[in-house]
Amino acid sequence: MKDLKFKEPILVTRPLLPPIEEYEKRLKEIWDNNWITNYGPLEREFQEKLKDFLDVKNIEFFVNGHTSLEVAIKALGLTGEVITTPFTFASTTQAIINNGLTPVYADVDEEYYNLDPDNIEDLITDKTSAIIPVHVFGNPCDVDKIEKIAKRNDLKVIYDAAHAFNVKIDGNPIGSYGDISMFSFHATKVFNTIEGGALMYDDNDLTYKFRSIKNFGITPDNEEVQFLGVNAKMNEFEAAMGLINLEYVESAIAKRKIIYEKYLECLSNLEDQGRVKVLRPKDNVEYNYAYFTIKLNTFDEKDHLFNKLPEYNVYAKRYFYPPCNEFPAYDFEKNTPIAKNVSDTILSLPLYLDLTVEDVEKICKIIEIELK
Repeated sequence: MKDLKFKEPILVTRPLLPPIEEYEKRLKEIWDNNWITNYGPLEREFQEKLKDFLDVKNIEFFVNGHTSLEVAIKALGLTGEVITTPFTFASTTQAIINNGLTPVYADVDEEYYNLDPDNIEDLITDKTSAIIPVHVFGNPCDVDKIEKIAKRNDLKVIYDAAHAFNVKIDGNPIGSYGDISMFSFHATKVFNTIEGGALMYDDNDLTYKFRSIKNFGITPDNEEVQFLGVNAKMNEFEAAMGLINLEYVESAIAKRKIIYEKYLECLSNLEDQGRVKVLRPKDNVEYNYAYFTIKLNTFDEKDHLFNKLPEYNVYAKRYFYPPCNEFPAYDFEKNTPIAKNVSDTILSLPLYLDLTVEDVEKICKIIEIELK
């Protein structure tokens, strides 16, 4: 064990940080402009560059991903019930509840852990106004089936795409699906603006609502309060980080892919033995290698590995444990057995740019020893 213990902690993730000198140059622009928030020049520059980079029609920025989702729900005027997944971060559920709506949980599929379209229609009632699926770990939902269900039942679709930056389906940008897609630019994500978030959408009319609602409901043209709003504006410091990280994110994803593929190689024996299941991207998906996730056979195996790894100075994460419909803060229907099983048995292993293939080999050796 001593030979395998890392001297420095191997955390589950580390942020993408550009050379500090480049950020300092952008900071000087902020001082020169004397403009630090309220749709400043760096935010406008970032907006145009990211729109081109991701090949989407419209982007609106926010202070973080969670408030982006809350604003999306407000702007669409959703009411009553929203069908969503229990296997997601707390933010998804809380954005629904904070808007006075009721989340209704459909179970997930066993392959990718996304909202299973086959479980949606039985939950639709006359109170249902929308579906909010999540592209879990950056793997896209079955967008075609979900779109058909939404159109058939006159429902809105907001995708929680917090994990899915720069992902494509058959060459199409992930942000082009649904009525709105929400992205998180939190420090733990593949692409970050320190904090930050965005909504991507096709309907030009939503821009006016988004810019009003995120600024206390104050309309950008006549400064009247026409909407019930919040304070959710991105600032220039976040925009500056986004502009610089945009120059590095493609090479960062390429490096993440190398680490991801090394994990696949090193865990192949355990996978062949049926000891672990590795979550892989779909064949028609251009992936961002945001996470490397394994599924164990039992809760006890997952719990053992989760608790033993820190003895080697390695830290995994239990995504998403427990599922949202089992939070003590809420009292919701818990009839989602697949989501419960997935939550009980998966771990995300360390994956970040500074991780080396030798580190991965060592981590996998530790996993082999602990699963014997």
